Amino acid sequence: MRGGRTLSRDAPKMAALRAVLGYRGAPAPRPPPGQSRGAAGGLLQRLGRWFYEVEAAAAWGERLRRQRLRRRNAYCGFLRDTYGDNVAAAVFTLSCGGGVRFEGQECWIRPEGRWRPEVLRLRDVPVVALDLSGSPLTYNGLDNLVPLTRLQHLDLSGCPHLDDWALGRLHVFGDSLRELSVARCPLVTERGLATLHHLRELRRLDVAGVRVPSPGLVRILLEEMLPGCQVLGMDHGDGAGTGTPPPPEQGKPPA
Repeated sequence: MRGGRTLSRDAPKMAALRAVLGYRGAPAPRPPPGQSRGAAGGLLQRLGRWFYEVEAAAAWGERLRRQRLRRRNAYCGFLRDTYGDNVAAAVFTLSCGGGVRFEGQECWIRPEGRWRPEVLRLRDVPVVALDLSGSPLTYNGLDNLVPLTRLQHLDLSGCPHLDDWALGRLHVFGDSLRELSVARCPLVTERGLATLHHLRELRRLDVAGVRVPSPGLVRILLEEMLPGCQVLGMDHGDGAGTGTPPPPEQGKPPA
């Protein structure tokens, strides 16, 4: 009993001592491994979630962009089956913001809305000129153009998605096409230009701004490959197509 009374008498003292030690500097319990602690851990978690959300949003935006591009280059099969090749090619070109000219016309038909009724009135007149400059035309979008048999002028300058594979499909216009522009198309290379040898009736070819390793040499090859065709751009000795600026003049700093 004496020992029990001593322990019970000392219990409040021990509790007070533990409280003082815990308040004045007893080490706080550590979090388990892998668990963040404090404001820094919370910030890292929020940053991680933010980066994940940004990455997911970027991937979703890229998928949406590709879907829109495929939709804009969809094949106008219904129009072709109902109204013929010329109407289908004209409507596709107008939907891309381009222009179309039928045989016997001097003025271009340009998009002024979602539909141009005069296109139907010209359904039996062949399309002879298309202006698709700066449009989102792709390889698949050419499905709407390749059935044309009387096409003479085709402007594809500044098309950001036009590549060498798409240029390879232009061989179907070998007996009719006289003017072609692929100027400033960033995905076109010398490989795509080599496929143009099928265009036997070509009289004017604009390749200005096409980036190739040796512009002067490529122009010589184009002129030999297409006799009688005027090649614009890629002057002999021009270094602009390589992506490397010409050296500055002596005594003058580069701009």
